[in-house]
Amino acid sequence: MIDPAIILPYLLACLLFSIVPGPSVSVVVANSLGGGTRAGLLTILGTELSMLSMVVIVALGLEAVMSLVSEAFEIIKLVGAAYLVWIGWKMFTSSGKLHIEAADGRLPVGRYIWQGALVNWSNPKTLLFLSAFLPQFVDLSRPAFGQIMVLGLLVMAVATSTDAVYAVAAGRARGFLTAARVRMVNRVSGVVLMIGGVWLALQKRA
Repeated sequence: MIDPAIILPYLLACLLFSIVPGPSVSVVVANSLGGGTRAGLLTILGTELSMLSMVVIVALGLEAVMSLVSEAFEIIKLVGAAYLVWIGWKMFTSSGKLHIEAADGRLPVGRYIWQGALVNWSNPKTLLFLSAFLPQFVDLSRPAFGQIMVLGLLVMAVATSTDAVYAVAAGRARGFLTAARVRMVNRVSGVVLMIGGVWLALQKRA
């Protein structure tokens, strides 16, 4: 279905797209520092579920879908931007104490997954990038839907791998951080997230 000759250059392009930290990576790192590697991995699950929905939208025809939900998309973007600012403020004002898992080992799974999905959906650049990036590798002489889904799953696999590296590194680092150092990291991360939220809110949809 996919021309083998394009796989390597495509994967390299996916790696460049995924390795650059963005709002989603910031939340993954923040949750890994606060709740451990598992919290970061659950956040990644949320971001990848949202990316899967974006790939499906691209495969079905982005322009047609966006023409129907353009107003809703603007609302989603603003809600996500406000959520980023809220998370950033909570981090900035935190005491620096790390969250400890409950005695039974359970974490608020739904919260981390939902958080990752919402933050990823709040960034229209991801959807717009996929809509411009994936079709470049599609053979128009063959059905496009299956090709785009395969290409989308590949970029998701690369993104999951790079984000997991961030999650594991941040999760392990938390064991070496004092409350004062965590407080400093939280303040820096909080400022970055708040700036990112304001930046997202000011972006105009192309």
